[in-house]
Amino acid sequence: MAAALQVLPRLARAPLHPLLWRGSVARLASSMALAEQAWQLFESAVGAVLPGPMLHRALSLDPSGRQLKVRDRSFQLRQNVYLVGFGKAVMGMAAAAEELLGQHLVQGVISIPKGIRAAMERAGKQEMLLKPHSRVQVFEGAEDNLPDRDALRAALTIRQLAEGLTADDLLLVLISGGGSALLPAPIPPVTLEEKQTLTRLLAARGATIQELNTIRKALSQLKGGGLAQAAYPAQVVSLILSDVVGDPVEVIASGPTVASSHSVQDCLHILNRYGLRAALPRSVKTVLSRADSDPHGPHTCGHVLNVIIGSNVLALAEAQRQAEALGYQAVVLSAAMQGDVKSMAQFYGLLAHVARTRLTPSMAGASVEEDAQLHELAAELQIPDLRLEEALETMARGRGPVCLLAGGEPTVQLQGSGRGGRNQELALRVGAELRRWPLGQIDVLFLSGGTDGQDGPTEAAGAWVTPELASQAAAEGLDMATFLAHNDSHTFFCRLQGGAHLLHTGMTGTNVMDTHLLFLRPR
Repeated sequence: MAAALQVLPRLARAPLHPLLWRGSVARLASSMALAEQAWQLFESAVGAVLPGPMLHRALSLDPSGRQLKVRDRSFQLRQNVYLVGFGKAVMGMAAAAEELLGQHLVQGVISIPKGIRAAMERAGKQEMLLKPHSRVQVFEGAEDNLPDRDALRAALTIRQLAEGLTADDLLLVLISGGGSALLPAPIPPVTLEEKQTLTRLLAARGATIQELNTIRKALSQLKGGGLAQAAYPAQVVSLILSDVVGDPVEVIASGPTVASSHSVQDCLHILNRYGLRAALPRSVKTVLSRADSDPHGPHTCGHVLNVIIGSNVLALAEAQRQAEALGYQAVVLSAAMQGDVKSMAQFYGLLAHVARTRLTPSMAGASVEEDAQLHELAAELQIPDLRLEEALETMARGRGPVCLLAGGEPTVQLQGSGRGGRNQELALRVGAELRRWPLGQIDVLFLSGGTDGQDGPTEAAGAWVTPELASQAAAEGLDMATFLAHNDSHTFFCRLQGGAHLLHTGMTGTNVMDTHLLFLRPR
């Protein structure tokens, strides 16, 4: 993660157009200082949810080494532990688990994204890698986060391991973001291609993620509690790194260790809603017709302990502590930011303007209309537990530097064929919004970064911006509106000051959605 800080000397070396100096050297220095602090906070957020430390916080051995403690539960150890995992972060989790369990680990199988092991090796992240003679077998697949034959082979190997367990065994299940695509196992005679085609058709017709998951579970051998059922009567401990807003265990990776609450009738209702029931392949009709009210037969998951060991909430809490240590009044707005990226950018831009009036008493207050508009945007985004009033009251009361933190995943409606990701798109849109509002005697910086270190199909984790972004872009002949129209945020930031505004962390080995930081500092 230290490589992330390389952006600062690169920022200092970036060629600056004379127009950028129309302000003052002090303002440039202030922006650089804010950028360095933003990096510190982003680094601390990611560091708080790295796989190894999280797993060690969740698991421990008693002094005798004969019992595994998981939260308030204990499990007997007698060389009876098996491990399976699937997701972007499970290799680091598996490495930590194998180190902890030692000879008690008999066998393991993990399914990870293609190329992630090589990326960790290139980055020198030895703590994320399994030892040369590991008992854990590694499958790589799901290129571009899409289920494929390699991921299917991994899923069937995981099922085979689970089905061979006995009541004396303990199955440790490691789950993180990207797990659903890495665990495809359609119920025969449904093929992987048929299942993918059906989910693509549903998505194209506007099905929600909850509806897509309902269909996936109904047609899967392992999702919707299927893995837990396959492992019965063994005890199952599922350690989950959440990449979903609200941390619902039944949604993360489509809930392989959580009994499905949906019936076949729920599936048919969804298919009817989107006009797809009549066009179903014969294989899908066969699977649905022979299932009862539960796609996997009547069962519960009473032999399973599901534990969330890492989430966006934990990452934001650590960043908040770091901000307070730097002298900021820090407020976590929400760990559930979601909705259209345009509306979210408008929200952050207007929030910076309204905040300015509370931090600088000499400035005229925000109008009633602007306050109302801010609250309307918040309502439109439907952000759960948004602490907007607390943030505004903190600024009005303290008059000091403020850092507002948030997390989640905005959605981007693709209109062009450019390169980018939701974090770079959000940062660019916030930069465009900041120029709309007079911010007076206050320094502002906004950062948006993906905790996995990869924002869309780019090598950047995200980007940071200040209100000077528009003038900086104009000085280099870059038209922000054109880049936004083509969803080409990565190209924009690559060209702006030699890429100095991009966040480059490399693959972090974890994934708890995105982190948003808004710094507001009176001069």
